[in-house]
Amino acid sequence: MIFADRVDAGMRLAEALERFAVDPSVVLAIPRGGVVVGEVVARALGAPLDVVVPRKIGAPANPELGIGAIAPGVRVLDPRMIGMLGVTEEYLEREIQTQEREIERRERTYRGNRAPVQVRGGSAIIVDDGVATGGTAIAALRWARAAGADRIVLAVPVAPGHSLARLREEADDVVVLSAPDPFSAVGEWYRSFRQTSDREVVDALARGARSPT
Repeated sequence: MIFADRVDAGMRLAEALERFAVDPSVVLAIPRGGVVVGEVVARALGAPLDVVVPRKIGAPANPELGIGAIAPGVRVLDPRMIGMLGVTEEYLEREIQTQEREIERRERTYRGNRAPVQVRGGSAIIVDDGVATGGTAIAALRWARAAGADRIVLAVPVAPGHSLARLREEADDVVVLSAPDPFSAVGEWYRSFRQTSDREVVDALARGARSPT
């Protein structure tokens, strides 16, 4: 399954999520690209839109290689990779602090003066434009669990099949439109996969922070 762009992916994902429209829920999108998908889903479900901001912890000298991920108050680390690469505790703590500052910056930038949408006692639908290794998605899921969501759904257009078992251990439901094999990168399953800007995220949240009437 190839998606034209993130809006197309959001429309298709919203159709697969119709059964969740009857429940009180909030859509939590993972920035940046996931917010474009999430806005379409939130509008279709009549749910408020907010963000959850996980960040990957990159390996020394290779930041694209994830050795873990964090979200506010949540750490998901890969002990096998950390041990194999000889990552020091000093490096790990320094990198975590750097990403925590970036999370704080993004939350301030994206929400402005708005308070976060309340997730306690309801359903949280976590949306991204795709999953690769699954580390940041798991950090987001654990954050929603810690925030008191009664039911947590992960909804993505595309994810590798080998990641799904791990994701299903963390979420109450996982909705994935396509699980291709082989899988190398999320962007290969989109005809247009341009970078999403902070400004686009801010505008999407301003439109979707309140439930449609």
